Amino acid sequence: MSPPSPDALTFSDASARVDAYVSQFKEGYFPPLLLMARLSEEAGEVARVIAHENGKTPKPGEDAGDLELELADLLFVMICMANERGISLERGFARMMDKVETRDANRWTRKEKGE
Repeated sequence: MSPPSPDALTFSDASARVDAYVSQFKEGYFPPLLLMARLSEEAGEVARVIAHENGKTPKPGEDAGDLELELADLLFVMICMANERGISLERGFARMMDKVETRDANRWTRKEKGE
C-alpha cells in the first residue's frame, strides 16, 4: 500500500461530509436500531460480492457487485452511527490500533526483512 496522499480523507472529514448531507433533511439520522439493520444489510452486500469473487456464480442477470462501493456503503452507515451518537471514529480507531498493536504484537509470525 502506498502512503496516504496529503489530501487524503480523514475520519473527521468524512464525518463532516456525511453530517452536511444528512443535516439537510428534516428526518436527520435514522434511529439506532434502523442504523443497525442498515449496517447488517450492507455487511450482507459485502459478503455477496466476496462470495461472487470466490467461486459463487451470480444469479442470471445479477451483477457480481463492486467491493469498493459496498465497503464504502458500510463505512457510510458506520459514520452515520458514530455521528448520531457523537462518537469520534478517529479516536476510536486510534484506541483500537493501540489495543491490537500491544495485545497482538507477538501473536503472528513476522515477515523477514525483504519478504
